[in-house]
Amino acid sequence: MSKKLKAAIIGSGNIGTDLMIKILRHAENIEMAAMVGIDPASDGLARASRMGVATTHEGVQGLMALPIFEEIDIVFDATSAAAHVQNDALLRSKKPALRMIDLTPAAIGPACIPVVNGEQHVNALNVNMVTCGGQATIPIVAAVAQVATVHYAEIIASIASKSAGPGTRANIDEFTETTSRAIEQVGGASKGKAIIVLNPAEPPLIMRDTVYTLSQMADETKVAKAIEDMVARVQAYVPGYRLKQAVQFERIEQAIRIPGVGAAMTGLKTSVFLEVEGAAHYLPAYAGNLDIMTSAALRIAESMAASRCTEVMQNGQGAA
Repeated sequence: MSKKLKAAIIGSGNIGTDLMIKILRHAENIEMAAMVGIDPASDGLARASRMGVATTHEGVQGLMALPIFEEIDIVFDATSAAAHVQNDALLRSKKPALRMIDLTPAAIGPACIPVVNGEQHVNALNVNMVTCGGQATIPIVAAVAQVATVHYAEIIASIASKSAGPGTRANIDEFTETTSRAIEQVGGASKGKAIIVLNPAEPPLIMRDTVYTLSQMADETKVAKAIEDMVARVQAYVPGYRLKQAVQFERIEQAIRIPGVGAAMTGLKTSVFLEVEGAAHYLPAYAGNLDIMTSAALRIAESMAASRCTEVMQNGQGAA
């Protein structure tokens, strides 16, 4: 019989609460054990309490004081980049083998995009979920890189201003830096650039993402197929993730200059336009930027738990 891994969430705001509901409704290998916040009046803590989840409004110190803490296997951190550094150090001083899934741009652990490199990090003690823009666009860069060398990749993530809470706004600088780095390290581009737009439109608009790549000349049919296959893989855990229109191509034969990349660049420019609609478990459907983060975090946690169960079963059979 498989044993579910017990999880705690630090951060009782929008992201943490949406993640909690996803775990309670859909998790197969993860069990929701504790919700941690700093505001005793937060809706997230109130909902957790009503659903029978242990709660504390005393932050990480409060989590470590909970009786259930000894049974916690995985902690999701949905606070801020600066707070995560402190949270990881404090929790690890008590439980060195604790698994941390970082939903901030702190980037202590390896950048993780489930459909691209998730299997490589199922045994990592800390994984970084990059950013909402990274989760939405890096799979596309990686898809192009499967067919041709990507010299440059640029992504623009446009999200509804109403979906950007205090944590998101506090992490704007980290967003661009962490996403740009992950475009290169995970997506496979030689040079990456990330831009985020907080759109104040009313009614709020669904998350839109644009991806531009400049790669070696390649078969456009193969590139489009790789992108479409990747979109289908992301849709397996983010149903509202989709191509807004057909993939666009332009062959750059007259050399152009791209700062930081080269002065005489030619190749295939690929333009991809995406839309991410949230599942509306807790947040509005337009907040696809938050939904893709919580969905990706749960996806890698489930993989970690499944890997752990497999390891335990194999060890048990070996001992027998």
